Amino acid sequence: QVQLVESGGGLVQPGGSLRLSCAASGFAFPYYTIGWFRQAPGKEREGVSCFSTSAGGPDYADSVKGRFTMSRDNAKSMMYLQMNSLKPEDTAIYYCASHNSRTCPGTVDNYDYVGQGTQVTVSS
Repeated sequence: QVQLVESGGGLVQPGGSLRLSCAASGFAFPYYTIGWFRQAPGKEREGVSCFSTSAGGPDYADSVKGRFTMSRDNAKSMMYLQMNSLKPEDTAIYYCASHNSRTCPGTVDNYDYVGQGTQVTVSS
């Protein structure tokens, strides 16, 4: 049974940091492309970052580039999203996801497995 379980969300002040974690099980994690996306109230889902198995490192949305860092630990089947310099517009539910391909999916709709999400709220 495939599971993706996020943790680490919460309330943080603008300019603060959070680290999201995602524990994966039930599939061959090292061979899957993985990613994070988010959905804010009343907005469409937005891809945040993607770490394919064919690339040397993750790609990022322009909105988070330079502030967020994605990493993966294949030995532990874990993925992480370090979020720094958080802004109120980063407030959303954040989801980790995996894709059975060597490349990132064209849209977040094409991820094969998705976690239940974790709430991130940036507010003073």
